[in-house]
Amino acid sequence: MRSALSPDGEPGYVPRTVPRRFLRALAWLLGVTASLAAGPLAAESALELPAPEAFGVVGADTYDQQGQRVGGARVRVEELPGGLVELEMRSGIDGAEQTVLTARLAPIGGTDGARGAHAYRPVFQSSRSFDASGKTLGLLSVDHGRAEVACDPPIGAGGEPQRLALPAADRVANVPLNLLFLPLARGDVQRVDFQFVLCRGGPRLLDATAEVAKVTNGGADGREHVVEVRYQLDLGPVLTRLAAPFLPRLSVWLDAERPEPWLGHRVPLFSQGPIVLVMRTGFDPALLGVGR
Repeated sequence: MRSALSPDGEPGYVPRTVPRRFLRALAWLLGVTASLAAGPLAAESALELPAPEAFGVVGADTYDQQGQRVGGARVRVEELPGGLVELEMRSGIDGAEQTVLTARLAPIGGTDGARGAHAYRPVFQSSRSFDASGKTLGLLSVDHGRAEVACDPPIGAGGEPQRLALPAADRVANVPLNLLFLPLARGDVQRVDFQFVLCRGGPRLLDATAEVAKVTNGGADGREHVVEVRYQLDLGPVLTRLAAPFLPRLSVWLDAERPEPWLGHRVPLFSQGPIVLVMRTGFDPALLGVGR
């Protein structure tokens, strides 16, 4: 589930080999886009997410791009008082960097509890990364109730949190991508448009899009219907095409026939960090053509 998830909310990780002139132009355009997007405040997300069908903890593992296991991971879905649902995703490299993603979801319409809801909307999302010593590398939080984004600097870096007002009816989904992309895996829609928040260089709100890239049969018996959903920032037809070679390939794998459809995701572990795959325990990344 990670959430396409970049741990610090930065799916737009760009290697250092990108020409600086291109980066400056891109950063300027993104800043303009963010300022134009900040319209009237709203205290509610416009997203409608499918209800989770399974609650509890799903064990997972973190792999490098060659398919070698480098650390543990887990996904937790928990019912909270008041019908809220909390989604938490942890991943990282053993003895090195770690990341924690959290989202709280509220049922849409009146229900008798979280398990009785048919759809949810996010009310709060956060993303935090830690270095090998456990020191935080910064915190990104999205408070849909306050219609505000906050980017807290790393401990010891100094400075106050930077804030950005969310526009009316935001579609920010830094964390719950496993639920957002489920209609794609089910074949109900052809494309999902949403938004990402980035903190690097100051908080910015960017458009993103997701589509099905590949459908394969996984598992030892070949009966698992694995759908790979790929997503990317939508910078417009020209800039998206120019930036594509420099951006990482972001994916979420789902099997809509499972009670817990999430199988894995591929993202940078943190901003300008290594690309990792986080896969549920028992699902071999080699079945997806990764490594080995």
